[in-house]
Amino acid sequence: MASRVETDDENDNDKGSMWVLDQKLDQPMDEEAGRLRNMYREKKFSALLLLRLAFQSLGVVYGDLGTSPLYVFKNTFPHGNVDPEDVIGALSLIIYSLTLVPLLKYVFIVCRANDNGQGGTFALYSLLCRHAKINTIPNQHRTDEELTTYSRSTFHEQSFAAKTKRWLEEYAIRKNALLILVLVGTCMVIGDGILTPAISVLSAVGGIKVDHPSMSNGVVVLVAVVILVGLFSLQHYGTDRVGWLFAPIVLLWFLLIGGIGMFNIWKHDSSVLKAFSPVYIFRYFRRRGKDGWTSLGGIMLSITGTEALFADLAHFPVSAVQIAFTVVVFPCLLLAYSGQAAYLINNKDHAVDAFYRTIPGTAVVIVMLVTTLLMILVMLLVWRCHWILVLIFAVLSMVVECTYFSAVLFKIDQGGWVPLVIAAAFLLIMQVWHYGTVKRYEFEMHSKVSMAWILGLGPSLGLVRVPGIGLVYTELASGVPHIFSHFITNLPAIHSVVVFVCVKYLPVYTVPEEERFLVKRIGPKNFHMFRCVARYGYKDLHKKDDDFEKKLFDALFLFVRLESMMEGCSDSDEYSLYGQQTQQSRDGMLDNNGNSSSSNVDTAISSVDSIVPVRSPLHVNSSTVCSSGQASGQTEMDELEFLKNSRDAGVVHIMGNTVVRARRDSKFYKKIAIDYIYAFLRKICRENSVIFNVPHESLLNVGQIFFV
Repeated sequence: MASRVETDDENDNDKGSMWVLDQKLDQPMDEEAGRLRNMYREKKFSALLLLRLAFQSLGVVYGDLGTSPLYVFKNTFPHGNVDPEDVIGALSLIIYSLTLVPLLKYVFIVCRANDNGQGGTFALYSLLCRHAKINTIPNQHRTDEELTTYSRSTFHEQSFAAKTKRWLEEYAIRKNALLILVLVGTCMVIGDGILTPAISVLSAVGGIKVDHPSMSNGVVVLVAVVILVGLFSLQHYGTDRVGWLFAPIVLLWFLLIGGIGMFNIWKHDSSVLKAFSPVYIFRYFRRRGKDGWTSLGGIMLSITGTEALFADLAHFPVSAVQIAFTVVVFPCLLLAYSGQAAYLINNKDHAVDAFYRTIPGTAVVIVMLVTTLLMILVMLLVWRCHWILVLIFAVLSMVVECTYFSAVLFKIDQGGWVPLVIAAAFLLIMQVWHYGTVKRYEFEMHSKVSMAWILGLGPSLGLVRVPGIGLVYTELASGVPHIFSHFITNLPAIHSVVVFVCVKYLPVYTVPEEERFLVKRIGPKNFHMFRCVARYGYKDLHKKDDDFEKKLFDALFLFVRLESMMEGCSDSDEYSLYGQQTQQSRDGMLDNNGNSSSSNVDTAISSVDSIVPVRSPLHVNSSTVCSSGQASGQTEMDELEFLKNSRDAGVVHIMGNTVVRARRDSKFYKKIAIDYIYAFLRKICRENSVIFNVPHESLLNVGQIFFV
């Protein structure tokens, strides 16, 4: 088992002494740890399987990009009667937009910045949180860094990356600004994602009016609604089935638009191929002036859906997404746009009635800008690229995206405000939720109870210890939560075994089951108090853990066996030091009868609050098993028997219900945010009792009110 050392470094010296952990359990598990890490790296796929996944990705990832030809030229030339030179210039802009943004930036650069196969804005943020202390909730611990999914790199203290890291960590305002940037990007994706399906389907159905001009817009909208309802009704079947269902359809779509494009180039005007020269971009802007600049809002629609390349990496490997785009999507789109341009050169008035008018897709370019800014930090802190390469990437990306951003600003009053309003609403919700969560955590931190006070109560905690196990849930990974003191102050009894359970979410996509729990002992053995930290990743949040209680007790029992085994070791200096330090610290607190010595409580706060990452017994290396005395084995059996009997007597889940309220003298907007919005979000949010499948008859809520 990997070496685990915990240092309790939270700033609460003014509240009394805290435990300093000095037990060190070190089992030679390097080989197995290496195997575990390899399990969570991107898997190597056979060529046939990779082609199958690339085919399947067509039905999930590229729907938006594939339908863009429906409305790009319509929004670029909304007034019709286009000039051939303008068509060539617009086509050149489309070609280089597709080449620079989706192909070069996303497919070959951004997709590499995945978090163990996970993509999207939060995946970039989780990478940064692991390489710099920018998490706004300071619950990080060195044991988290030893997870197999907690990949990170180190760099020299004098490097540019180290300087950037220190700059980010220096002030809280920079951490909050980065978080807001991430939330903005996420909300823009949501705002765009709400409108994109409707825009694509409405544009496709609008093509019916080409052959039936008398058809009303109401009929078109009704048909689009029916199609959308049918499409969304299939979502619950999952990505795999949806991918297999739509992949042949999307592949056929790309082949058709590519083939039709080739036909139009051959039939109408093959001279459109000169648009591959960037010279026509400069001629386009010189000819059209401001109109050319504002037309970029239509050109930008050709790259909508690009974020899906990165966001959907959770479903497919990077190589499959890259193959699908470079082999099928990219060439077919180039042919489709070139064919449309060739057709428009000979049919100048057909740009207006080509497809149904759409809302300009504004949030998209903002998401791209957020991704660029986060990628700059990832390239510096994670990839440790030279600053010149980072500068080149930043300049090229910002020039393209800021140009599009300035153009779409002219489209806001034409419908572009819709995704912005949706994104702003979600941003407000997320920011209020984050503010309330941080305040609740700060309240837990500042109101936690000192260990000196707990030890001063003695093994009985000054109460009647009734048979059973009490699981006290808290957000703290160290220290005794305030709800425990509130509980024992108002009730005359407490369970014979108390376990403080901390559910902790880490900036990783998932935590392997065998590394889920960290177990600690609080105080001497006769106190029968433990702490268990259950760690989850952001991909684990939505999972309902039906076996949580069983897994927790398995981890607790395994910890007791490992602790007893380590205490009996005599063939290692480290193990001997561990046993000696533990015994000395206990001798300082206990008298000859094994009771707490009150005179030594404050001065002998020792390091018996040990920590060990608990894995299943199958992962324990037999070479670490040391010969132990009969007394140690008997103690282990006695404690295990005591724990099992306590569990059989009954388990109670004690959960804190901290209600956050705004002070009476707070501003009205703060009262609305805390007393109404945050309170409503807390009410509709699933509680831990639901997530961990806690029986209602075993649940005990301890309420308290906190004013901010």
